[in-house]
Amino acid sequence: MKQSALVIAGAAFSSGILAACGDATATTAPAAAGTTPAGATTAAGAGATTAAAGATTAAGATTAAAATTSGGAATTNVMLVHGGSAAATWLRNFNPFTATPRYPTFNGLHEPLMIYNTLKTEIVPWLATKYSWGTDNKSLTFTLRDGVKWSDGQPFTSADVVYTFQLFQKTPGLQGPGLLAMNKTSGYISEVTAPDAKTVVFNFSRVYSPGLYDIIAQMIVPEHTWKNVSDPVKYTNDNPVGTGPFTQVTVFENQVYQVDKNPNYWQSDLIKINGLRYPAFPTPQAIQLGLVNAQIEWAHSFVTNIDQTFVAKDSAHRGYYFPGIAQMVLLDLNTTKKPFDDVNVRKALSLALNRQQIVSVAEQNYAHPADVTGLNDAFPQYKVSDPTKLGTWTNFDLNQAGQMLDSAGYKKGSDGMRTMPDGSKMSFKLTGVSNFADWTSATQIMVQNFKAVGIDVTLQPYDFASYLDHVQKGDFDMAIAFSAQGSTPFNYYRGVMSKSTSAEIGKTASQNYARYVSTKGEDLLTQFASTTDAAQQKQIVEQLQQLHAEEVPALPLWPQPGWYEYNSARFTGFPTKDNLYAHGWMSGQGAPEQLIVMTHLRPR
Repeated sequence: MKQSALVIAGAAFSSGILAACGDATATTAPAAAGTTPAGATTAAGAGATTAAAGATTAAGATTAAAATTSGGAATTNVMLVHGGSAAATWLRNFNPFTATPRYPTFNGLHEPLMIYNTLKTEIVPWLATKYSWGTDNKSLTFTLRDGVKWSDGQPFTSADVVYTFQLFQKTPGLQGPGLLAMNKTSGYISEVTAPDAKTVVFNFSRVYSPGLYDIIAQMIVPEHTWKNVSDPVKYTNDNPVGTGPFTQVTVFENQVYQVDKNPNYWQSDLIKINGLRYPAFPTPQAIQLGLVNAQIEWAHSFVTNIDQTFVAKDSAHRGYYFPGIAQMVLLDLNTTKKPFDDVNVRKALSLALNRQQIVSVAEQNYAHPADVTGLNDAFPQYKVSDPTKLGTWTNFDLNQAGQMLDSAGYKKGSDGMRTMPDGSKMSFKLTGVSNFADWTSATQIMVQNFKAVGIDVTLQPYDFASYLDHVQKGDFDMAIAFSAQGSTPFNYYRGVMSKSTSAEIGKTASQNYARYVSTKGEDLLTQFASTTDAAQQKQIVEQLQQLHAEEVPALPLWPQPGWYEYNSARFTGFPTKDNLYAHGWMSGQGAPEQLIVMTHLRPR
């Protein structure tokens, strides 16, 4: 089974949207809460055979880490890493304003103002040491850290922060969470100023407290180098300058590259490894075999039967952690079409789904079934203690599903299949992605589940680009999809019930593919965005959970795991299940915790 990380146009940076699943070459996505990586569904023996050629190539590349390299590359204490993106060769691109730059452009080479530590549910000061809201919540002030330098030795100042955010307004086509703040038509920041070298002030055009998380997540670039770039959209930033712990590109070949540590890093005393070496693996199976054979030491990847294929080979040093904190996988029902505009039909369809079977087969029990709140495991501080008190329509209950459909007027015919009130067959197409293996497995089970309750559903797979075009424009009946994700539940609920993320049929919706708009939901979202009081926001989210359970804007299936594996035979300091100081996912814009991990890593 391959899991690929994907970017949703116009939404990925705000929501940490990550795709699940597939067989083809993955792309690396900047997304909040980690990316969803590559893996293999083949049996261990078959997978090993398939991977052999690719693994040999990668092994040859990684062996070079122990030899003298040209260009002054580090040759000792270099860690082998992989973020799950299958590729035969690498293209050199370290531009943090693009969707798929090379690792560690996000949160390794460049750094954010602050880090949201998902597992600890706390904001960690980084380039900025503190922030404060203005009395009217329409300004946000950051104090920058003293003593920070760019990797070329130039001082890091507030001018760099102002320049980074203003660049979004000056240059259409740039990507990043800063775009959400600075977008000329939909942004919420009216002005960014620098009263002095260590202070940055963001002035808001409207009260929007979730903007804090967009702002702190943006990678900051040096004004003194970027101001000379003629086209920041196409610029590949081959020889980058950053504030992060790893900035020196000392090797870049077709099948391997290496980024060594920053000689001017502001936490140099905490960086004990000399470099990160990233080999290319041409297939998902080769990635898995590389991890199993210790050719990768820090990974972000789906691994088949991980306890037997990976951990058992060296249980003293190998481990993993797959918390359900990435994004929620959904079944979107096009609510502009009948019968999906009927909440009782939506509940009945949900009751017909055997989520436990789906996660067992499609996700190998690395995930668990969703509940009626729609929230994943990233928000324990917000989630109600017992979601079943709000509703049970995520349970598997064919009898109740059938009764609800009968009551709604969708009766079974003599052939056991149901008809619409006008007498037409209750028949729908389920849109998916052709090369997402786990989504394909999940939708195949759904087809059988729906047939058992008398509904004819056929799969309609597309390549990803075509799939995205169909769901964004509302050209589907049912569609498996992924939710918005952020540092608070605001992003999820805005993504499934707000007009701001929806669109008319035929026009592109950024997130709300089901086109469900809730008047009550909009009001609650506005209330949430209008306050910075955590207690008030918690109360509002509790109401949103209740509303989600009542209105069923989408059918949550399972929370996507945040993949992370490590091999501590040569290096220590990785987060473990006994010491989860941060999550260890090491890929993408939405994984800032990897910076925390980098400061803990030590050679043995």
